[in-house]
Amino acid sequence: MKIESIETAIAGNPWKNWMFVRVETDQGVYGIGEGTFNGFARTTEAAVHEIKHLILGRDPFDIEALVLRLTRDLYTDGGHIHRGAVAAIEMACMDLKGKALGVPCYQLLGGKVRDKIAAYANGWYRGPHSPEAFAEAAAVVVRDGYRAMKFDPFGKAHLSMDKRELDLSIQIIRSVREAVGNDIELMIEGHARFSVGLAIEIGRQIATFDISWFEEPCPHMRISDTIEVARRVPVRVSSGESLHSKEQFSELIEPGIIAVYQPEIMSLGGLTQARHVCAMVEAASGVVAPHNAQGPVSTAACLQLAACCNNYLIQEFFDQYNVEWEKDLVTSHTTLNDDGTLSIPETPGLGVDLNFDEIAKHPYHPNHYLPLFEDGWNRRDNR
Repeated sequence: MKIESIETAIAGNPWKNWMFVRVETDQGVYGIGEGTFNGFARTTEAAVHEIKHLILGRDPFDIEALVLRLTRDLYTDGGHIHRGAVAAIEMACMDLKGKALGVPCYQLLGGKVRDKIAAYANGWYRGPHSPEAFAEAAAVVVRDGYRAMKFDPFGKAHLSMDKRELDLSIQIIRSVREAVGNDIELMIEGHARFSVGLAIEIGRQIATFDISWFEEPCPHMRISDTIEVARRVPVRVSSGESLHSKEQFSELIEPGIIAVYQPEIMSLGGLTQARHVCAMVEAASGVVAPHNAQGPVSTAACLQLAACCNNYLIQEFFDQYNVEWEKDLVTSHTTLNDDGTLSIPETPGLGVDLNFDEIAKHPYHPNHYLPLFEDGWNRRDNR
């Protein structure tokens, strides 16, 4: 079996264009993948087409060799865009390999250790930046069956906040805690917004609300900053979604101070690379909660990873609060179970297929990205 063609398609989701890949073989077996990044859908798509010649005619089963050819053998490190393009191709090869062998992808990654994984809601806070709006939306999330949720209460903050802005953010967290009660897990998203000093101050203030973790408080370019915050705050700190190599993760893991590690399949170059990182974290007695703020194929891939990792803590889940037509893009749409979990698919490959006719109904638009440092970014609509 040889790789015969690699095609791409973009679905214009209003808050982030989703970029999908289809890898087809000379025997008619194909697989699908995703390589979505905020603001770089067409750039990542172009990268797929620029590097695909390196693996056309090769055996799609040789996943590790393909990844090396697409990364190491290019020599230049193209960062997130490069790894995202590789991830989309790798994911599609994993999918087609599972389909050809008649097994789910998790069987190719070591086999299953669980049938379902706990989930936390994200993307649900799309109203005004006020305590009342957040509290009302959070109550709906609980009624929807979630036992955990994540949100960014910090508006458009970047590096600093004045007292009024900080007080409002703390009040939003307080109002959500009061609305959902003490049994619901709350994760606070930092979106890499803060200086070390401000992140420490925020970490100390939010400790009173029994926060499950404070996520990515500082820009990822200086890993030491996040480690310093984690050392000095009385809440657990999570990080890792913006790292794009195992080497970067080794630096984040080494001090042993991060509470939850958050590898992103697309940033790392695919399922196999993310599985390697999960194993690195497990060797350090750590837990993972992989980042998943992309499209439905990303969710399917995360569930395959969750199936086979002993140290997988919980899964981020946007799908329920995405656009209504998301479910029409795929043949099988993941839904939340009554106990707040997501089930692991048992069908071959990733467990989903793409409807390219439906994708074509939702074209790319340059304004489909998340402007995290503008007012109203959380509404996740087409600006």
